[in-house]
Amino acid sequence: MRMSACKSRVDTPCTASPSRAGWAGARRSREPRGPRRAVGFTLLEMMVVLVIAGLLVSLTALTMTRNPRTDLNEEAQRLALLFESAGDEAQVRARPIAWQPLEGGFRFDQRTEDGWRPLRDDLLGPRQWEGGVTGVTISYPGSDSQPSRVVFGTEAIDVPVQVTLFSAAGRATIVGTGNGRYEVH
Repeated sequence: MRMSACKSRVDTPCTASPSRAGWAGARRSREPRGPRRAVGFTLLEMMVVLVIAGLLVSLTALTMTRNPRTDLNEEAQRLALLFESAGDEAQVRARPIAWQPLEGGFRFDQRTEDGWRPLRDDLLGPRQWEGGVTGVTISYPGSDSQPSRVVFGTEAIDVPVQVTLFSAAGRATIVGTGNGRYEVH
């Protein structure tokens, strides 16, 4: 004798059948499940995104080079501040200080009994040009001479002077009004 789904000992099939949900659930559990796809990005996808981002950053960095005209103006501003400091130092030391342009840079000298001697301190020591400076002219308004240096005297009032810096980008002029202050034009 065989057992039926109704668990009775009858040879006839049982009239009671499992509910539809029961058979559907039974069928669902017997169906093979496929491999589930993981949620997220693969390593290859992440690497491609990082390479593209790196290329964009490097291209942006290449296009953001500094403007040579801005570099020249910044060098002129630095020099104007050094001129003001040199004028103050000349008064404090009670000795004239001179600024002299050189090939590739400039230096400040102090007047001693033996002549002009280069200053070796941190502020007014020799420096190299920045900002692409290729040439310098010094002129005193009302004078026809072309001096080779700017002299800062021991008095607060001095002679007006113009120092022009040249580069491939143009020129910048530092104007000293004679009262110890310098402006870039």
